[in-house]
Amino acid sequence: MPLINGDIGANPAHLLPGQKVMDYKKALEVLEKEHTTRDGLDAKSLLDSQKNGGLTYNDFLILPGYIGFPASEVALDTPVTKRISLKTPLVSSPMDTVTEHSMAIHMALLGGLGVVHHNCSTEDQAEMVRKVKRFENGFILDPVVLSPITTVGEAKQLKEKWGFGGFPVTENGKLRSKLVGMITNRDIQFHPSLDEPVTSAMSTDLVTAPSGTTLKEANAVLSRSKKGKLPIVDSDGNLVSLLSRSDLMKNLHYPLASKLPHSKQLICAAAIGTRPDDKIRLQQLVDAGLDIVVLDSSQGNSIFQIEMVKYIKEKYPQLDVIGGNVVTREQAASLIVAGVDGLRIGMGSGSACITQEVMAVGRPQAASVFNVSSFAARFGVPCIADGGIQNVGHIVKGLALGASTVMMGGLLAGTTESPGNYFVSREGQLVKAYRGMGSIDAMEDKKAGAGGENSNQSNAGTARYFSEGDRLLVAQGVSGSVLDRGSVTKFVPYLIAGLQHSLQDIGVKSLPKLRQGVLDGEVRFELRTVSAQAEGNVHGLHSFDKKLYS
Repeated sequence: MPLINGDIGANPAHLLPGQKVMDYKKALEVLEKEHTTRDGLDAKSLLDSQKNGGLTYNDFLILPGYIGFPASEVALDTPVTKRISLKTPLVSSPMDTVTEHSMAIHMALLGGLGVVHHNCSTEDQAEMVRKVKRFENGFILDPVVLSPITTVGEAKQLKEKWGFGGFPVTENGKLRSKLVGMITNRDIQFHPSLDEPVTSAMSTDLVTAPSGTTLKEANAVLSRSKKGKLPIVDSDGNLVSLLSRSDLMKNLHYPLASKLPHSKQLICAAAIGTRPDDKIRLQQLVDAGLDIVVLDSSQGNSIFQIEMVKYIKEKYPQLDVIGGNVVTREQAASLIVAGVDGLRIGMGSGSACITQEVMAVGRPQAASVFNVSSFAARFGVPCIADGGIQNVGHIVKGLALGASTVMMGGLLAGTTESPGNYFVSREGQLVKAYRGMGSIDAMEDKKAGAGGENSNQSNAGTARYFSEGDRLLVAQGVSGSVLDRGSVTKFVPYLIAGLQHSLQDIGVKSLPKLRQGVLDGEVRFELRTVSAQAEGNVHGLHSFDKKLYS
């Protein structure tokens, strides 16, 4: 009888001649009996520098696990310091071409954290922190209050300064004074005279709520009132706080927002150096409402940083301190003993950094993250993987090796919310300027010292690389440009979705479970050769369009 194509009939083919075919239903049982160790390598074996050398993110892959849940169920909650947690493990770098108030606001709204750079005057940095803290509130306990003699022109100037136009008017222009009206942008937009007092244009038909009203109750009153603001008054009609409709809308649009539980304000971080003048800078930042201070140094294991950590923890116990940068356990131990609430890991791995090349000092990022974070975790200190992040895969690898969050510079520098202007490159592409803080351009920037003779002493770039007193600056970074990435309101959600799908492939539903799986040896890894890296990227095509998200 002739065989039909694909029909093996009574003579089954064998993959290995002479080998008995086992019952397929016993595959899991055989796997458990005959293979006592899981496929691939555990993290400790992978990151053994004596066997494999110093590895970075491209040198390995994470092996897939079992998918038993949708990607939408993956939780990305993670600590950034001992006391503060985020909904997403994404942090923007304190670089002057990456994070100012706009980036910090949007990173916080999307569940991450923005660290405001300090390559500017103290006043400018404090103002940026203030803008972040005022962007979203629960009960606004220190609203901008006008007096009856404030002019319409002055109210318009305040709107331009603060970015909002609804102000309560009280008898003496201060909080806890009798509320007499509300002035809004609609009231003054087409007002004929800028010199007239706000009382000529303000609304007096107000909806208020009594002191002691809960935030949930107040939001319900606000939503029913169709007003833009809800003043909270005491029994005598004195203004005690304010609630804004725009904050109610932000709660609906940004459910992951990083906010303090008591004030409902966005969490804000800012960087400072370790010079004596930075103590004065820090006081102004604290007065502006700062939550987390990041000590910005290329080499954190210094007497300057250790003393600064101790000073901050003693004078500002409510302020969380992130130290760094470090790449070894020895560096980390010094800062942990000093009292840091978090650590920043990385030296020379940033896209615009040339420290490893010029100084011959540093460490490959994967080795740094694993060794430091595994040590710091024993003392409850969260770590930020800072540098070397080029894509979603690198973020996942940094988190798998023990980091609680990752810090991004170049990846976010091309977004709408980063400082600077767009321009068209020679190739006709839309790009944005980006520079390392160790670049000559950054170290010679005069903004930090307000253009004075000693601007070099106040520059964040020279302070970060201990170059304040140098007559000749040695670059540890470069200046360049990055392609336009659009708004972070679209780019960060893409990163979040990519993270969730990656953790789904690995078979874990949260970042703590990922870290525990790595610690227990359940999550496995594989080294990649140069050929494997080429195979894992686009290859064999004449041309292609690499569109990352839609």
